Amino acid sequence: MKEKSYILTIAGLDPSNGAGLIADIKTFQAHSLYGLSVCTAVTIQNDVAFKECLWIEEEIIIGQIDILFERFSIDVVKIGIIKSWSLLLIVVKRLRKKNPTIKIILDPVLKASAGFNFHEKQNMAVLEEVLNECYFITPNYDEIQALFPNKTIEETIDFIAQRTNTYLKGGHRVKDKGCDEVYYSKLVKFKILPIAEKVSEKHGSGCVLSSALASNFQKGMSIEDACKNAKAYTERFLNSNETLLGTHNM
Repeated sequence: MKEKSYILTIAGLDPSNGAGLIADIKTFQAHSLYGLSVCTAVTIQNDVAFKECLWIEEEIIIGQIDILFERFSIDVVKIGIIKSWSLLLIVVKRLRKKNPTIKIILDPVLKASAGFNFHEKQNMAVLEEVLNECYFITPNYDEIQALFPNKTIEETIDFIAQRTNTYLKGGHRVKDKGCDEVYYSKLVKFKILPIAEKVSEKHGSGCVLSSALASNFQKGMSIEDACKNAKAYTERFLNSNETLLGTHNM
């Protein structure tokens, strides 16, 4: 029997299952991986409305991480919403303690598509330390501007790229909409153009892209192949139907 390949998501629970840890698990499964999960928040939302976010306490999050590492070998983790940057730093430090070579893919979700803000204030020193622990960060254009509001996008990209690899999602950009940019190895840059001329908007598409990227790293792909395959998977997800809740298929 072929041994399972495990991958972890640390994210919030979305009852519509379009975003958050369930969307990540669906993406992992579509990539023939067994997804493990740590819940950081329970949200009251559906695919069009967001009412409340109930945060999970630090000790419960750490307890979930610890018991999974007691049983499973985990080399790649995707992280979504967490209550604060300081708690995120505690989490990534714990992951590093459990596996010093673990690849951490951070999707810095700052706002729900319905407008709910997850982080009111950024602690720049803590954020910088978090970036140093990550393998990839996957912001969209709105998020990368919000991370460092006193910097230009170019300055922010340069700052982040000195600390971690960056997959900049292009769905929110005004010019060249849908064109993604990847920065790695100290500002080596390549673009990934949209495959389809038109895509159907989907709830949780950012979660899907980052978890597809994590899946590809778990499968041993190079950075460029992992990014291109994640883009292709996400576009298939976007065009899987005309509703806000996409279907996951390879």
